[in-house]
Amino acid sequence: MTRSLWKGPFVNLALFENSIVYSRNSAILPQFVNKKFKIHNGKSFLELEIQELMIGHKFGEFAQTRKKVMHKNKEKKK
Repeated sequence: MTRSLWKGPFVNLALFENSIVYSRNSAILPQFVNKKFKIHNGKSFLELEIQELMIGHKFGEFAQTRKKVMHKNKEKKK
C-alpha cells in the first residue's frame, strides 16, 4: 500500500542535520543531491553519494543487506 499523496513523502527530520541514516524508509529528496550519507544495512554503514536518478526512491534500496553467495570451486584429484 502506498502513502497518501496529500501527506507527501516520508522523510526523517534528522536527515537534514547529519549524514548518518538509520531510517531506511525515508524518501530521497532533491535537497540531498550531491551529498554523502552513511546508510545502515543492519551490520555496518555503507557510504552513498546521492545522484539525481535516486530522487523519489528510498534510502534502503541502495544498501544491500545480504552478501553475494560465493561458491567454492572444487579441485579435481589426480
